[in-house]
Amino acid sequence: MTHPTIAPDEPAPAVCGCGCHDPNGRKALEVDPEIKASNLKRLRRIEGQVRGLQKMVEDDRYCADILIQISAVQEALRTVGKALLRNHLKHCAAEALRQGTPAQAEAMYDELLDLIYKHSR
Repeated sequence: MTHPTIAPDEPAPAVCGCGCHDPNGRKALEVDPEIKASNLKRLRRIEGQVRGLQKMVEDDRYCADILIQISAVQEALRTVGKALLRNHLKHCAAEALRQGTPAQAEAMYDELLDLIYKHSR
């Protein structure tokens, strides 16, 4: 597949595994409204936790206390990441594997492996 603005001998830009994206940016095929609301609530809470961490550093709080709060923020972010990964598997990945071309399926397998590797660090 060649991209219209790229010369035929240049590689096409990478696309997401599901092949579903709009010209203004990639969009999920489907997002459960309850999960979206839950993720937004968690992210707002995390934002407050990070502001709290900044204040702790400004106030020269005990290092161990700051480190414990950093761990709490990291775990909260992992929770949001798990919910997003689950949604991606349930909708975007499943659709690409079920309905996509063999090339789209391969791209999705690569994307999933990369996501799982990065998310498990």
